[in-house]
Amino acid sequence: MDQPDAMPDAAFTLADVPTRAKLAGRYRDGLVALQAALRTLQLAYMRQGLRGIVVFEGWDASGKGGVIRRMASVLEPRALNYWSIGPPPARWQGRHHLERFWQLLPEAGRLAVFDRSWYGRVLVERVDALTERAAWQRAYREITDFERMLLDDGVHIVKLFMHISAEEQRRRFKKRLADPEKRWKLSVADIRNWEQRDAYARAIEDMIRLTSTERAPWHVIPADNKKAARVEALRVIHDTLAEGVDLRPPTIDAETATAARTRLGLDLPGDLQ
Repeated sequence: MDQPDAMPDAAFTLADVPTRAKLAGRYRDGLVALQAALRTLQLAYMRQGLRGIVVFEGWDASGKGGVIRRMASVLEPRALNYWSIGPPPARWQGRHHLERFWQLLPEAGRLAVFDRSWYGRVLVERVDALTERAAWQRAYREITDFERMLLDDGVHIVKLFMHISAEEQRRRFKKRLADPEKRWKLSVADIRNWEQRDAYARAIEDMIRLTSTERAPWHVIPADNKKAARVEALRVIHDTLAEGVDLRPPTIDAETATAARTRLGLDLPGDLQ
């Protein structure tokens, strides 16, 4: 029988992870370079029929949406699915908590980005007592089994947790409140979660300890500095999804090259002569 993936750090605590990181180099240069690399990566997935999943979890106002926007803005939308995950609708009540996610998994040649995910079972459902203790405790094994099945089937998975300090989170809430165009982003649920930050911290630590495996580890991104966080998150996404993938552009077939020269009258580049 196959053995489960080893857990890399059973002693993980959020206190060991900084919330602020310094940006190396110019933000614009780093961002543009990573966006171009992600575009190349996606084209490789499309050509080779690969499947990739990006999972975002994090504190409220930690910048998940900002990273997603800067990634999605350069990707081919026809080969990208974006899922914003909230509470399960009524039709999923009473069914296995992972069942609704099967229909959201990417098809060949596509990427799927999850803004929150199946980890809600061991986060909000645990903290707000929306499910029984035995159910969320069992979910750690169910989730690692679920991800292992996907990995064994060739799916590439990258998981990111956006980590900000309590002070920075409160500052961002204040900024949202002051901006009429961003007030909609602040909700009573955000305030309730703020009040339960210690409980969420314990749940997050357990999540990372129990579901971070060698093949699908959690990447905790220091996110107090938005620009540094965006660059680091995009780097992790690219490097993880690119592992083992041939990123070289495909060569044009001889028949098409000949037709371009003889029927369109085009001069062929030197490497196609």
